[in-house]
Amino acid sequence: MKHIISVLVENKFGVLTRIAGLFSGRGYNIHSLNVAPTHDPSLSRMTIVTQGDESTIEQIVKQLNKLVEVLKVDDFSENDEHIDRELALIRIQTTPKTRTEAIQMAQIFRAKIVDVQTDSLTLEVTGHEGKIEKFIELMKHFIIEEIIRTGRIAISRE
Repeated sequence: MKHIISVLVENKFGVLTRIAGLFSGRGYNIHSLNVAPTHDPSLSRMTIVTQGDESTIEQIVKQLNKLVEVLKVDDFSENDEHIDRELALIRIQTTPKTRTEAIQMAQIFRAKIVDVQTDSLTLEVTGHEGKIEKFIELMKHFIIEEIIRTGRIAISRE
């Protein structure tokens, strides 16, 4: 089962390396990783998506809590009450004939057109991981030039 682990850390040099090392040193895989500053510039939020059984995730959380720079760890399983989102930028090749169809598909998914060139469109789509996956699958009807994804971020529904 996938888990989203939200880690509030001190915004210091080397913290990301230590946390990534904790995962790699124990053979845990990171599916996605997102790091950004919070409203407090001295703190950053790391959102790590990983997979494992309950005992594996429990071990990861315990190990993270032992790190000095870690202030708080939250584990959001797929069943917990939380909101999560991902952002993807997708550049597809278009022709005058296929452009209208691509725009219509984007509208269905509430994707934004962020760049238009003579032979391509760049689309921005946000939402749950399943929505992103489905949109990418439908865009394969066109020629996909590039996909950039942020990885998931999450917040509890407190």
